[in-house]
Amino acid sequence: MNEIKLKAADGSGEFSAFVWMPVGEDTAGAVVLIQEIFGVNDALRETGKLLAAQGFIAIAPDLFWRQEPGVNISDKTEAEWKKAFALMNGLDQDLAIEDLKVTLAAARKLPGSNGIAATMGFCLGGRLAVMMATRSDADANISYYGVMLDNLTGEFDNIAAPLMLHIAEQDEFVSPEVQNTVLEALEDNEWVDAFIYPNVQHAFARPGGVHYDARAATIANGRTTELLAEILE
Repeated sequence: MNEIKLKAADGSGEFSAFVWMPVGEDTAGAVVLIQEIFGVNDALRETGKLLAAQGFIAIAPDLFWRQEPGVNISDKTEAEWKKAFALMNGLDQDLAIEDLKVTLAAARKLPGSNGIAATMGFCLGGRLAVMMATRSDADANISYYGVMLDNLTGEFDNIAAPLMLHIAEQDEFVSPEVQNTVLEALEDNEWVDAFIYPNVQHAFARPGGVHYDARAATIANGRTTELLAEILE
């Protein structure tokens, strides 16, 4: 893993992005990894390593840098949860999207990149991945258990590249009513594939997470890898 610095589009400063490169690949597509509310933490870094092992470039920007650079916390204690929610509530999501667009452009120009780049996000990052589907030219976008997607339905007509949604049936942060609202709004969109994973909770694919479900995670990650292989190569 390497750390690089990127300049914010609004001129307010620079932020870190962490890069994992595949071994033995002449050129590779890139995946912009979008963090949960816990920052670019150990679980996200494991995902970066896995993507590199699969032959992709992975790059994860620090989206909390305007509040506190270098956040790396887990889901294991109440204090960490409180800090995570405070950081999420303090995040300007429109600025985060601008930071992600900067990261996307950088990903396409990294040494060894073939110029094709997707986004993949989890929880808060899952929401931001959907926003990247509606607001950026990413070549594909993948959202794991994205939150508050129901208030993005007005943007769904802007989707013009493959978008994959992984939805936890028993997500404690996304009610069945919200899930239905989102699915109905996307029903006729040919760019979108949505999958519901039965009997699992939010963050079922977080490595080492309290709600990790090996079966659902393996199925979801397989679908993700298949899409990335199709789009990025």
